[in-house]
Amino acid sequence: MLYRKIFRLRLPNRKQPLLLGQRTLLMGVLNITPDSFSDGGKFLTPSRAVQHALALEKAGADILDIGAESTRPGSEGISVAEELRRLLPVLQALCGKLKIPVSIDTRKSAVAEIALGAGAQIINDVSGLRHDPLVAAVAARHRVPLILMHMRGEPRTMQKTPFARDVMKDVTEGLRTSIRKARQAGVASPQIVLDPGIGFGKSFEQNYQLLAGLPQLARLGFPLLVGTSRKGFLGATLAKDSKAKSVPAAERLWATAATVTASILGGAHIVRVHDVAEMVQVARTADSVLDANCL
Repeated sequence: MLYRKIFRLRLPNRKQPLLLGQRTLLMGVLNITPDSFSDGGKFLTPSRAVQHALALEKAGADILDIGAESTRPGSEGISVAEELRRLLPVLQALCGKLKIPVSIDTRKSAVAEIALGAGAQIINDVSGLRHDPLVAAVAARHRVPLILMHMRGEPRTMQKTPFARDVMKDVTEGLRTSIRKARQAGVASPQIVLDPGIGFGKSFEQNYQLLAGLPQLARLGFPLLVGTSRKGFLGATLAKDSKAKSVPAAERLWATAATVTASILGGAHIVRVHDVAEMVQVARTADSVLDANCL
């Protein structure tokens, strides 16, 4: 457990920066996809997506993260046109309705450019600029925060190819490369957030190693975002005492709560979650432990 450094993210059209570190911020997940691992198909229509977005804000989300392309293990990816077809009606319908900033979860510079024009204020690139390095140029031009996640391999094959021998070294070096690309493209260092990419090209055991090693990643000098919500490694952990290989995503709430707590005590500034109302309670309690440690 460590002292969590304070960071400030500048957002377009907002006078006050987004303060990171004073308390844990919750990023609520809105997947407008037919095939996401946890809630694919539930919010495909703009009306349902808007309703859920507003519910996440009411439940206590500090940021809304909208994704129109699934990057779950085994996913094939979609075209720019299809991603925008799903995304734009939701962004347009949300315009003026949300008080919290919107993050766009995309690997494509063309999608990021148009989404920012439609009201998004943060780019969340799960490929860490490996898929489309021009994402960084878009972030720099619009002066928006850029979340860089570590992914080993590609979504289609990332859980089938060999895992890294040393996951902490692999993630640290991968994030350093992403940071370098972002800075070379003109993204300001204070606008960069790092995500170790729990579940993206890591074994179940390596996900736990990353959670335990968050203080080491904090030494890179950037705010940390961690997303463990409902992920497969939790389902496998919960199934160890049964004959099943995993438990369903909807039954991983308490396991998610445990890893959210571990993330916060390890130094995470933002946690990305599906179950916002429940994780608000978890985060506030874990924050109180952090605060007591700093007295």
